[in-house]
Amino acid sequence: MKRFTRTNLVLLLAVLALAVAPVALGLGSGDEPFTGADALAEQAIVDDHPDYEPWFAPIYEPPSGEVESALFALQAALGAGFLGYYFGVARTRQRQRSTAAEQPRE
Repeated sequence: MKRFTRTNLVLLLAVLALAVAPVALGLGSGDEPFTGADALAEQAIVDDHPDYEPWFAPIYEPPSGEVESALFALQAALGAGFLGYYFGVARTRQRQRSTAAEQPRE
């Protein structure tokens, strides 16, 4: 196995372990164990300042948590696809440059 492949495999396993371990071990607490930072920040503000009113209202409020999660997953997938495409194009261009530089000129 190539060193590059082995390194990628180890990194992939580490990422999977970091993603799965909290869920598998039940490390969350409360009714919604893995709430996002936005919800926790909002709760902290309301606890400290009960009369607080936000300056802005959301442009679009999803009808349910499932729709909100789906939109977030779509956003993440599009971002990952864009980054994967960008890095693939950049790597291909770099390979083409190095190949062109290695070929003798006539």
